[in-house]
Amino acid sequence: MSLNLEYKNNRSTVMKAIRQHEFGGPEVLQYEDAPIPEIIKGEVLIKVKAIGLNPPDWYLRDGYKMLPPEWQPKVPFPIILGTDISGVIVEVAEDVKEFSIGDEVYAMVRFPSYGPSQAYAEYVSVSVAEIALKPKNIDFVQAAAAPMSLLTAWQFLIDLGHDEPNPLQPNRHEPVSLSGKKVLVNGAAGGVGHFVLQLAKWKGAHVIAVASGKHENLLRELGADEFIDYTKDTAENIVSDIDLVVDCVGGATTGRFLKTLKKGGALFPIFPLGFSDTDEAEKLGVIVSATQVRSNGSQLLELADLLDNGTIKVVVDSVFSLADAQKAHERAAKGHIQGKIALTV
Repeated sequence: MSLNLEYKNNRSTVMKAIRQHEFGGPEVLQYEDAPIPEIIKGEVLIKVKAIGLNPPDWYLRDGYKMLPPEWQPKVPFPIILGTDISGVIVEVAEDVKEFSIGDEVYAMVRFPSYGPSQAYAEYVSVSVAEIALKPKNIDFVQAAAAPMSLLTAWQFLIDLGHDEPNPLQPNRHEPVSLSGKKVLVNGAAGGVGHFVLQLAKWKGAHVIAVASGKHENLLRELGADEFIDYTKDTAENIVSDIDLVVDCVGGATTGRFLKTLKKGGALFPIFPLGFSDTDEAEKLGVIVSATQVRSNGSQLLELADLLDNGTIKVVVDSVFSLADAQKAHERAAKGHIQGKIALTV
């Protein structure tokens, strides 16, 4: 009997998952029974070991209230949140040749979609195009904490890797040269920020990290050449002649960094919604560009080497059990996260 068939014959059809039946705060996250997803062509079923949390998780939980009404999702409740997982393959579709049962993998699952088979669960079905073998030298928690944030940093800075249209700008996002350049990273201690810092440093940039003072030692360990404590100094008033600002906080306040950039410099807001200083950027000769991250198994495979050899380190803020997803979201709501929050299954 094949392992696939043996697993199908012996497995339960029910798993534990975190589901929500309405939009709201952390209290809408319910730890309950849900059907184990069936795989289709081109997919594998993963027994989840750990889950990484990301801002889109709480945005979706809440109904994406910050978006215009016409952009707010109409979701088919109940839904399961989350995208980032690590785990072990327990079933493969008949046409899948790239992966086998028992492989340890990590993935960013089906972003930006939502539905009944997402990350906050004991089992997740995933397209083989979205997975890669887990880096061997890091644990399941660190692997699960990496995909969305690290792919975001990679696609902004190194290689976009997709042609999905960006609703917030007509042009395709283009990374810029980093070697020998002066790069300022605002929000450098956060999920995306600590990866942006490390990738920029790896590519030969001089990196200025902006965060609160409690993060200084960590950010210097990760490679920051200079540090600005935003609780004591206003970064845009004390730096100038910058080649690239990556604003990992973003939003309506991103425009304040325009004056720090040299002509021909670039401003990359990770969260571009609310930026309204387009005319000012044009006047100053500054490029403003953003993109939305997309799943990419081949990029995760490339990144696995950097995670394995220690070029990129994953910082984990805190770890909760799957059943305590509410507490994990409450931790996120307090802010000042150092790296990533994760769940274990």
